[in-house]
Amino acid sequence: MSYLEIKNLQKSFIVHGQPLAVLKGIDLTIEQGEIYGIIGFSGAGKSTLARCINRLETSDDGSITVGGVDILSLSKKELLKERRKIGMVFQSFNLFDARTVFRNIAYPLEVSDFPKKQIRQRVLETAELVGLTDKLDSYPGGLSGGQKQRVGIARALVSKPELLISDEATSALDPQTTLQILDLLKQINKTAGITILMITHELDAIRYSCDRMAVLEEGKIIEQGTVAGIFNNPKSRTGALFARVFAEFQNISLTEGAGI
Repeated sequence: MSYLEIKNLQKSFIVHGQPLAVLKGIDLTIEQGEIYGIIGFSGAGKSTLARCINRLETSDDGSITVGGVDILSLSKKELLKERRKIGMVFQSFNLFDARTVFRNIAYPLEVSDFPKKQIRQRVLETAELVGLTDKLDSYPGGLSGGQKQRVGIARALVSKPELLISDEATSALDPQTTLQILDLLKQINKTAGITILMITHELDAIRYSCDRMAVLEEGKIIEQGTVAGIFNNPKSRTGALFARVFAEFQNISLTEGAGI
């Protein structure tokens, strides 16, 4: 059953007085409970797409339906309520340095109508899910990159969303920490049934986590299908380039592992 449906999504920005088209008619359908990957090079429109889905940016045309709700038709009040169903994890963590881990996780609940007496319990439950129970009194400045991203994930999950958007969430992390975060996202997807949209330029993240994917190039989805299908038999120039780079990286890794 489809959960996220995007049709003819278009978005432009004004640059030096002239419109610059960033999204040029995006069509996409994501099934409920899957981890879906979108891959593309810098400037392809990936982050703009993510921000349009939760209406941090307002699109120029098209439709976005999340769980049967057309979010582009919602009033501000309706949007605030519906946005609780959409969690967002950012590359740069976006944490409050002056707040403890506990208060960073609690922030979405504090600014909503969530009952204050229930905030502590919800934060404790979410912290346990992401492995941060022993860090709740710490501040972001004393955390590793992986721990900071776990705080970001916990903050995105504390409202119990139905859709989690991961916008380059592992791009600033080392390979080992990246694997830990990807494992965490897969665990959350499996145990909570949350639909995850993984937007990235990292080949390994897509291959490790997703069954289906789309290739974004210059504001257009130029190819979509199974991860195995696109990497083994790409139909687009960008898809072929990603597949070739991945194959070369794998060969280098094998060579280094063999001590050659």
